[in-house]
Amino acid sequence: MAVTRTFSIIKPDATRRNLTGAVTKMLEEAGLRVVASKRIRMTEDQARGFYEVHKDRPFYGELVDFMTSGPVVVQVLEGEDAVARNRKIMGATNPADAEEGTIRKTYAESIEANSVHGSDSDENAATEIAFFFTEDEIVG
Repeated sequence: MAVTRTFSIIKPDATRRNLTGAVTKMLEEAGLRVVASKRIRMTEDQARGFYEVHKDRPFYGELVDFMTSGPVVVQVLEGEDAVARNRKIMGATNPADAEEGTIRKTYAESIEANSVHGSDSDENAATEIAFFFTEDEIVG
């Protein structure tokens, strides 16, 4: 397997509960390395742009409101098959369907406040990383 990168967001529900370190520890224990990280307050323009793929879905406005409701931690993760590895440790989008030991099963409050976001493909990972980071901010 090749070492690749993926993108992760620790969402406002998790940062509000001071879970940044706990979530990052789970990512690292799953074999991912944080090569860039910053805590930000996402602007409405950033949230709308980042989630533009969902703009026609009924939950889009609520998603933008949620993602701008508090700080988030955006991260670039690196590891073997990073996208798949991150998605496995995150667990199913709906925490009720997530496997034991995953981030969402352990920490999510609901399907909406599910603590983390992760890229779903290598192509989207590259796009999402570039949305929040410049190459010189990634210091693996």
